[in-house]
Amino acid sequence: MKIITFGASPSKKSINKKLAIYASSLFENAEVEILDLNDYQMPLFTVDIEAEIGQHELAKAFLSKIESADLLVISLAENNGNFSAAFKNIFDWCSRITPKVFQGKPMLLMATSPGARGGASVLEIAKNAFPRYGADIKATFSLPSFNENFDIEKGRISNTELDYQLKELINNIEL
Repeated sequence: MKIITFGASPSKKSINKKLAIYASSLFENAEVEILDLNDYQMPLFTVDIEAEIGQHELAKAFLSKIESADLLVISLAENNGNFSAAFKNIFDWCSRITPKVFQGKPMLLMATSPGARGGASVLEIAKNAFPRYGADIKATFSLPSFNENFDIEKGRISNTELDYQLKELINNIEL
């Protein structure tokens, strides 16, 4: 099974990327490819720029990565209650190529933040919107208070109850 995973943030120290990588490591016999949004930097999407340059090659490359996956593991950064601008821009470019950006792929959808809500606002937005764009959301998970519940040095959730919840979700995902 091939997993494509990413944290939907351009931060080099993205806590969402750390969570996505950890969650991906919990799947048995999986080949995991980690994407970095910084590898998909495109001009801010506008129909004017699209008319000038057409479909952006990096958007095509991103969609190709999605196509190669058996499972998507995505952890969303929450910026002011919504997607990060970097992720939204990639998503906008990709959706102009195909409205089914996620191509019917099964998905573990997550979010985390330093706050107690754990990215709940952005996770709710995505849970409602992503199926319209071809996501087959199998499970969702929010990790609250990242700094208190994740051991960065070990690269894993340190809160045993939350770690158990994530592992149970993963064990119950049917592909």
